[in-house]
Amino acid sequence: MLTATEWEAIAISMRVAGSAVAWILVPGIAMAWLMARRDFRGKSIVDGVLHLPLVLPPVVVGYLLLVGLGRQGVLGQWLDRVFDIQLPFTWQGAAVAGGVMAFPLLVRSVRLSLEAVDTGLEAAARTLGASRWRVFYTITLPLTLPGLITGTVLAFARALSEFGATITFASNIPGETRTLPLALYTLIQTPGAEAAAARLCAIAIVIAMLSLIISEWLARRARRRLRGRDD
Repeated sequence: MLTATEWEAIAISMRVAGSAVAWILVPGIAMAWLMARRDFRGKSIVDGVLHLPLVLPPVVVGYLLLVGLGRQGVLGQWLDRVFDIQLPFTWQGAAVAGGVMAFPLLVRSVRLSLEAVDTGLEAAARTLGASRWRVFYTITLPLTLPGLITGTVLAFARALSEFGATITFASNIPGETRTLPLALYTLIQTPGAEAAAARLCAIAIVIAMLSLIISEWLARRARRRLRGRDD
């Protein structure tokens, strides 16, 4: 049986990962569409910046968030002054860190799906008088649904497992920012807590596997529905 502290870590992880996906979903779709459908000067640089969280050490990302969104940072001071929001050392800050680390996975999945969509269908709809927004919601978005589902679930799993950026930006505060990976790290450092650490490790593996299985099932279901429409 799990202890109350372990259940608390799982609950915080779910809240942080869900919030992370919620705040990156719309910007992720917009950025994926921009990168897939528009050519502009400096596109390669923007693409590189988007993928930086995948190649930078997570601690570096957390440090940059702390510098930019901390109380002494430019954006941090503005958020504090205008909206009375302090992100460092809060679960909301953990959600920001998880979202930043998961953002490239979401953008890449949706972008690949967008690039696979036949632009001739969109052009035909436009010639029939449909607006850009109507074409996007009725044609483009449904056709990219499998990639969107995959990207969303992968982003959720990535935010759920985030460690380095979270502990740097949001710290390891019990009951506030101690997510599943941080709780596991704490137990590893605690003498005699090997059994609890093993339980959390098993739970992390189960959650990750369930995320992948659910992602594949939903994507297959979306593809079958799309094939049914075509038939």
